[in-house]
Amino acid sequence: MNFKKIILYKEPAISGIDIKQLGKFLEYNFSFKIEIQENIFKKFSVENINQLANSRITDIKNSFSKHKSNNMEIEFEKKLCQDSSLMNTTIKVEDAEEINQVFMYDGFELQRILRYLNKDNSILHIILTNRLICTFDENDERYHARAVICSNPGIVSTTGIIEAPAKPKEYYFEAMSLKSQGLGIEPAKEKYKDKFLEYNDKRLTKILEGYILQIIFYNITGESFCEDIQCRLNNAHWQKDLLFSQIEINKLCKKHSEILSNLN
Repeated sequence: MNFKKIILYKEPAISGIDIKQLGKFLEYNFSFKIEIQENIFKKFSVENINQLANSRITDIKNSFSKHKSNNMEIEFEKKLCQDSSLMNTTIKVEDAEEINQVFMYDGFELQRILRYLNKDNSILHIILTNRLICTFDENDERYHARAVICSNPGIVSTTGIIEAPAKPKEYYFEAMSLKSQGLGIEPAKEKYKDKFLEYNDKRLTKILEGYILQIIFYNITGESFCEDIQCRLNNAHWQKDLLFSQIEINKLCKKHSEILSNLN
């Protein structure tokens, strides 16, 4: 696909995102016109809000079926569209007694709702959101958290970046042990804080660069991920691999560097 412009939509609720830096990163690496716009959900119509509320996942063990939202849920979704920081008042994965207590959205349904943006095929839309997006895996018949939906519009979930790539196994064991004793998990988080990303993490902007690259490469070449862990297009399944490819290596592999050079 030959794009002339990329529009990047803000997620203002996440203080760790330097949106200006992301804009500069795109301008440095691509010849496209780069435009930054406000949170896309603020522009949602009543119909869009209803669709968004109905895209919530209520059963992680069954493929998507539209959730029939009640008036209270729709009203909260309306407020959330205007002020995404309200997501902080909902239950996080680590605090949930049952996973269906967490606000989760079907990623492909959300992408379908956002397709109204595709009026001009020369524009690539990239949405940043703190909503947790998930997709259903037919292999193990359950939903999994995702950091990115590589499409147009492309979606990057900041919550998905925190929750989708797995933390160290030792962290989970220690966190479960603390919970079983009726204690908070803060000691475990402090012990392993350099091993995984946290909410509003100062490293988040650098991580977002890699996921945005994955969306762009997918829409241009049809391939979003790279098997090489020393490439920013690597689809990390563990937090340690994510931090390695995006922070420590912080570059594309030779193959994808050449593709990027040819794009410009």
